[in-house]
Amino acid sequence: MNASRRWFGTDGVRGKVGVPPITPDLVMRIAFAAGRVLAPRATAAGARPTVLIGKDTRVSGYMLEAAMQSGFAAAGVDVLLAGPLPTPGIAYLTRALRLSAGVVISASHNPYDDNGIKFFGADGFKLDDAVEAEIEAAIDAPLDCAPSAGLGRARRVTDAAGRYIEFCKSTFPAELDLRGLRIVVDAANGAAWQVADRVLHELGADVVAVGNHPDGFNINQGCGATHPEFLASQVIAHRADLGLALDGDADRLRMADADGRGYDGDELLYVIARHRRQAARLEGGVVGTLMSNFGFERALGGLGVPFVRAGVGDRYVLELMKQRGWMLGGENSGHIVCLDKHTTGDGLVSGLQVLTALRVRGETLAQATAAMTLLPQVLVNVRTAERFDFAADPRVRDAAAAVEQTLAGRGRLLLRASGTEPVIRVMVEGDDPAEVRALAEGLADVLRAAAPASGSDAGPGAAIKLS
Repeated sequence: MNASRRWFGTDGVRGKVGVPPITPDLVMRIAFAAGRVLAPRATAAGARPTVLIGKDTRVSGYMLEAAMQSGFAAAGVDVLLAGPLPTPGIAYLTRALRLSAGVVISASHNPYDDNGIKFFGADGFKLDDAVEAEIEAAIDAPLDCAPSAGLGRARRVTDAAGRYIEFCKSTFPAELDLRGLRIVVDAANGAAWQVADRVLHELGADVVAVGNHPDGFNINQGCGATHPEFLASQVIAHRADLGLALDGDADRLRMADADGRGYDGDELLYVIARHRRQAARLEGGVVGTLMSNFGFERALGGLGVPFVRAGVGDRYVLELMKQRGWMLGGENSGHIVCLDKHTTGDGLVSGLQVLTALRVRGETLAQATAAMTLLPQVLVNVRTAERFDFAADPRVRDAAAAVEQTLAGRGRLLLRASGTEPVIRVMVEGDDPAEVRALAEGLADVLRAAAPASGSDAGPGAAIKLS
């Protein structure tokens, strides 16, 4: 791995709390380095350099927030503290308040003992690779504190949640409401626990809030977008019409209907694209990823909607969207980006776009997705002790070639390393569920034998799921 990208991955800095880079001293250095890189840009524009810091509900957030605050203050940067707030909320407020940058302390959908740092620029978009490289290069520089007269100050933003709630509501048509709908909202015991239910309630829905009792340790635990089966059970138990599930930092969305059927990111993005296409409001096409289901691509083709695949990760989806001037993109994991509404993936805003389509057309989720049939897709995560160059291993290459030959144009194989954790992902897609599962598990076994192993497979159910 290039030394200039020692700490930053595909979605900021992330890792186990107490292990570099997620230690108080290194996080303070990262903040100091970021302050030194970002401050000159603000000063050149005649402004006082100021950053907004938000976090999710992990117990480690207190420690890391204090470390970041110290680092920025030492670099002469003022700090605004938003407390627990969704990642897209920080992106919005950074832009709305005309700040130098926004920072989110979160590990998204990961367990509570992980944490991470995400940066947003003044425009509300994630920092590009060049700026992150500058910060990387400055981390090891001496931490030469600014003189006392130039130190940064800190204060809390008391109305951050209210501002973000109003923003979310503004993305829903003013002539529509959610009256008559009972909606379950699962906040994953995460950053949206105080805002998700309020957004839908203020739009008229009868809201049942679950996953809204964070204790510092239960974020994403058996709930949220990574456990959609919990949402489905709650929708049925409360006899609701719909359910929305977010992840720990609320940038992902999964949904369920009254029958308890779950809908992933591909299906929800299809609902939005279909509605906009039929309303003649779709600009360009849709960007997916290498993980997007072929059934999704095929359904968009049936609508005459162009589709292209980016690398896995919402930042790569966003890059390709901006290059093509398209407004819609996303991942089957539930990251959905509506660039005409926000600069980043937002679970609540995406949910409101789906609800807009359903309300305008008078349809259920099942009706809105009736023309879309997902192919069976099995994902196996193989955890390794270190970065493993699987492409250079002849055993893995031969096994992958055998899988592709077996599928013979009837499906897809994707083998890739995760950008956020030491995991190799094996995805096999095809028409026959039993064959797909067998091929994925067989290739995973080859990887386990070839790679330096570390612990058990990531995720619930041995990290195998059938979509």
